[in-house]
Amino acid sequence: MLEGMRRMTQNWVGKAIMTLMFGILIISFAIWGIADIFKGFGQNRVAQVGSQEISLDAYRSAYQTQLTNLQRQTRQSITSDQARAAGLDRLVLQRLIAEAALDQKAKSMGLALADSDIAASIVGDPNFVGPTGKFDRARFNDALREAGYPNEQRFIQEQARVYLRQQIADSLTANLKLPKAMREAIHRYRAETRSVEYFRLPEKAAGEIKAPTDEQLQSFYDARKLAFRAPEYRSFTVLAITPSSVADASKISDADATAYYDRIKAERYTTAETREVQQIVFPDEKAAQEASDKIKAGTTFDAIAQERKLSDKDIALGTLTQRDFVDAAVGKAAYALPEGGVSEPIKGDFGAVLVRVVKINAQAVKPFAEVAEEVKNQLAATRARDEVSSLRDKIEDERTAGKSIGDAAQALKLKAITVDAVDANGRGRDGQPITDIPERDQVLRAVFASDIGMDNDVLTTKDNGYVWFEVKAIDPARERTLAEVREQVTKSWREDEIVRILQEKAGEIVKRLQGGASFEAEAKELGVPDELANDVKRTGSEKLSPAVVARVFSVANGSIASVADGLDRVIFKVVDSITPPLDADDDNIKAVEDRLKPALAEDILAQYVTRLQSDMGVSINEAAVRMAVGGGDNN
Repeated sequence: MLEGMRRMTQNWVGKAIMTLMFGILIISFAIWGIADIFKGFGQNRVAQVGSQEISLDAYRSAYQTQLTNLQRQTRQSITSDQARAAGLDRLVLQRLIAEAALDQKAKSMGLALADSDIAASIVGDPNFVGPTGKFDRARFNDALREAGYPNEQRFIQEQARVYLRQQIADSLTANLKLPKAMREAIHRYRAETRSVEYFRLPEKAAGEIKAPTDEQLQSFYDARKLAFRAPEYRSFTVLAITPSSVADASKISDADATAYYDRIKAERYTTAETREVQQIVFPDEKAAQEASDKIKAGTTFDAIAQERKLSDKDIALGTLTQRDFVDAAVGKAAYALPEGGVSEPIKGDFGAVLVRVVKINAQAVKPFAEVAEEVKNQLAATRARDEVSSLRDKIEDERTAGKSIGDAAQALKLKAITVDAVDANGRGRDGQPITDIPERDQVLRAVFASDIGMDNDVLTTKDNGYVWFEVKAIDPARERTLAEVREQVTKSWREDEIVRILQEKAGEIVKRLQGGASFEAEAKELGVPDELANDVKRTGSEKLSPAVVARVFSVANGSIASVADGLDRVIFKVVDSITPPLDADDDNIKAVEDRLKPALAEDILAQYVTRLQSDMGVSINEAAVRMAVGGGDNN
């Protein structure tokens, strides 16, 4: 299975699908290894989980929705054959089977949600919150459309099932604690500190390396031809139109910028008034009124607090905007008082209250002069979006007329870039990165998935721009001759010789040290310093490289060993190893636990669902699966 996953990630489609797969809560339910569940039955269903069927139409719809979402996320055209080759069909079926098992369990347990609870959950979902901080109907509709839901009712029905599944998951994993053994292992891994005595066997200790003979060089090259192979190079033309490339703040007049500033000032450039507020809560209105009368007679608010044995921390509400108050009545009263003022008794949500305003921080508005350049840039970017859409249509018209990308750009007085030769990693023939390719990673993936003369789909950028490209030439990968790479081969041969000689020398020195020789004496004979590195942790060391640190922690305390560090060799001894006691309240430990808990919860839930499926029984109709996604045998 792991080997299959490794092969899957060798191409970009597989990587995208694997990323999607690990984003799903339930990532593995171990149903594919049960040979006797693959049985032929009705062609209108692809699987049966207990008493629940998964219809061919439901599976096909889920598969197409997931494929569409994947294409949107990667901004690439992914064929159904590519998706099936990367395992998307199995992933979708696996998800539907797991959901069916959980749905039946929820039903058998009598779990249900009221419509009002579902509505409240949707309204409170952060995915649907707009700029005002409240539920945004337009954002909700956009999300439904992008997710492929035909109507709101269908989404609500699905959300009800999702919430019930989540209830089951929460009952299994809520308040999950990491096992003590795991916590201790994490602590040892993070907190263990080692002291290391070491010295460096430098590159020059290998002595003079004579130039290789032609026979040695040829033999070295023949054994490593793949390392010197010329990659495939492609030549292409690319044209990018994005809001950032089109936007020109110099064309924005002061009048337009001022008008735009006035529209967005309240939202972007205004800091709301805040007030530092204190409150004293009384057991009843009578006690609050008595305290209020005392204050009017000359007793201070602080004295009342002291009488009630309340500290400054007890009476502090903090510095709040009016919307920040949990108790609206208290907030309203606080914002009606002057600085230093004390309120009349207030009937609050938590009892009778007296409120004092300690300090008022007035509303602050950044003046236009201070943010003029930023406002002009924002307005230019807003206008650029419309210009980009217009240019996109014009370029598409030119392409429809049969013009190349370069000719279309020239006709519209735009700048297209021609890259003469680049490999899949973005390097030219000289081995140096080519940095002026717009949307570099996305364009390179698309270029190397295309071909000469192919009519490529336009690519979209994260900032709602567009990129067109066409492949001009392909120089296939080939095996270079020794004559072409003689200098590189000679350099590699020399480095291999240095590594070999130093490894042999280090082996001899380690044997002498293990036999009782001192580090100081061995280092002195080599003419290098004998050094000590304290506070060496797996996370790193000020004196030792990551490669040396990794080797230090791969041996036992007291061990003597050596490790390559570039072309040098480091010979070391682990002098001491200390692990402090585990402090359960340590913030670092808590942070690691918080990161691990979701993975542990997924494992627990996966085991639970696997057991559900085993108890309910799962049957899969392979013929219907292939029919639904239009493919042949997936096995």
